[in-house]
Amino acid sequence: MTDMRIKRIVIAGGGTAGWMAAAACSKVLGGDCAIRLVESEEIGTVGVGEGTVPHLKLFNDLLGIGDVEFIRNTQGTFKLGVQFNDWARKGDSYIHGFGEIGHDISPLSFHQFWIKARQLGLAEDIGAYSLNTVAAPRGRFMPSAKDAPVNSPLANVAYAYHFDAGLYARFLRRYAEQRGVRRTEGKIASVELRPDDGFVSALVMESGERIEGELFIDCTGFRGLLIEQTLHTGFHDFSHWLPCDRAVAVGCERVGPPTPYTRSTAQKAGWQWRIPLQHRTGNGHVYCSAHMSDDEAAAVLLENLDGTPLGEPRLLRFTTGARKQTWNRNVVALGLAGGFLEPLESTSIYMIQSGIARLLDMMPQRDFSPVLIDRYNARSRFEYEHLRDFLILHYHANERDDSPFWQACREMALPPRLEENIRLFRDSGRFYRDGDELFVVPSWVQVMVGQRLMPRGYHPLVDQMSEKDLAGFMAGVRQVVNSCVDAMPMHQAFLDKVCPAQAMESA
Repeated sequence: MTDMRIKRIVIAGGGTAGWMAAAACSKVLGGDCAIRLVESEEIGTVGVGEGTVPHLKLFNDLLGIGDVEFIRNTQGTFKLGVQFNDWARKGDSYIHGFGEIGHDISPLSFHQFWIKARQLGLAEDIGAYSLNTVAAPRGRFMPSAKDAPVNSPLANVAYAYHFDAGLYARFLRRYAEQRGVRRTEGKIASVELRPDDGFVSALVMESGERIEGELFIDCTGFRGLLIEQTLHTGFHDFSHWLPCDRAVAVGCERVGPPTPYTRSTAQKAGWQWRIPLQHRTGNGHVYCSAHMSDDEAAAVLLENLDGTPLGEPRLLRFTTGARKQTWNRNVVALGLAGGFLEPLESTSIYMIQSGIARLLDMMPQRDFSPVLIDRYNARSRFEYEHLRDFLILHYHANERDDSPFWQACREMALPPRLEENIRLFRDSGRFYRDGDELFVVPSWVQVMVGQRLMPRGYHPLVDQMSEKDLAGFMAGVRQVVNSCVDAMPMHQAFLDKVCPAQAMESA
């Protein structure tokens, strides 16, 4: 019986995407497959301070990498959510926290009871009922407590990370090379295609070396050397919904303890991120070049840093969107080669992780079944479009009148699915998650409410609870959340405990 398994995988490009792919493939496929990664130190990578969603822990768990090892090797910190400042109106602030809000009473979500209580003046802002959104601004953090009662918020703390993407790539390179991944330094001069079917057969290096493979993974960034420049796959442009097309990024000196949350501050023609690491703070200003010049954008960024900049701002140009196929013939595109959604909700690393997981799940044989390729592309398109809609929500649901940019965002025509979700939520606070899309009901609820999309009504089953009991329910949930947060250590203290070397260096 002929062995049709893939025996040679070639990864074009390093960086976070390339080395995540190499590490995962070497772990899962073991010695059954030769894995080779080609990258050039001259080309470099985007590499900035990164924020993530909680799913990265699953990827690290797959590799057998624990929190302590990860944080120590990437100068990382922990993240309970994202704080949004000045988005709906200037002066507004809310946190999109990971994890649950309050305590659901089957079959209703907590927020349905909150809507009625808020209308009656019996409830605080919705953030007062979530462990993450209360703990984050107070600078407190801990992972799930193994000895906490199963119904305690401390028993299931949802968290993600901030980390140095360059250090993470270096860490994963060591991991992958220890498991047999072979790295080749150099630039790719050309790509050879098989004459009969147009599949990629080899990468030709500037040195003249030919690197043959059966499955090629494109991690060459925005240029998409294999997926686009060679295979001409095409691109779905999302910029009519997400008009920001540039960013300037710079690190600055750390000032004070790192916060356990990412900060996103809306500016005149975009927004500014702040990502706290152990050794520095990552900053960037994402903006629309039709409404702001590069020089003005850099000036806005520098004026709003917490500490002294550690270099000159670096300019990045991009177009939001996704390849029409992230798997074309025998090429799978990961990271920026597959598409780009601005880092407003820290989904870039997740999309790499998701693409890798989907590839391993749908790993082809050498005949490359079109059925698998079609399913892979359908799932990839589903993810890009649903994440796109979640990001559009932040821009569209605003009441700012201080700039043409925000007015244009408010007046834009929406994708039909997002328009329906907003209409449904405004009507009665309902939101129905579409299959296994990344962001769950609490995430959509927090952002909709934070962006001042308040429901007119609520689920009628809420009225089965008396107003007296409703007031007691709200007060009880808030008391539990506050007492749990009081029991959590400070984020910096937790970091000092798990990273004693870094604590000594900063002493």
